[in-house]
Amino acid sequence: MHSQRNPLWSTLVKEETPRMSRKPSIMDDISKAIIEQLQADGRMPYAAIGKVVGLSEAAVRQRVQRLVDADMLQFAAITNPAHVGFHRQAMVGIHATGDVERLAKKIGDIPEVTYVVVTAGSFDLLAEVVCEDDEQLLTIVNQRIRRLPEVHSTETFVYMKLTKQTYTWGTR
Repeated sequence: MHSQRNPLWSTLVKEETPRMSRKPSIMDDISKAIIEQLQADGRMPYAAIGKVVGLSEAAVRQRVQRLVDADMLQFAAITNPAHVGFHRQAMVGIHATGDVERLAKKIGDIPEVTYVVVTAGSFDLLAEVVCEDDEQLLTIVNQRIRRLPEVHSTETFVYMKLTKQTYTWGTR
């Protein structure tokens, strides 16, 4: 039976193995340097990045596209919530019953919730809420989050002042 191998399998193995072994890692030092440049200025031209990292504009463009395709990099315009009408931010600690991942999905579907984290410790979930004012925060916590059957209790931590927010991880 072993002598009658599928010829297509043999062809695939012969063609794929060398290519896979030659493929460089997506996240090497050059890719990290490209990301650092984009973190400093997300609108920096690829030609300018290329000069810094020692690649052509086309090579930088290809690397950035590979990072995007691999979900290692995304582009977003980040606003200051207070400057665009969202004057209240808070972290909501949630004690849950049942499936925390399912609850995390439900809470994540609330538009004012900017991120949800499944945690280990005194809370099962943490959810950041960005909204216009205290009235809207109360509505979100009381009528949207606490009414979910899996929510046992919540504790809300109102942000008094945001002193640091960065997105520069992953390159050092």
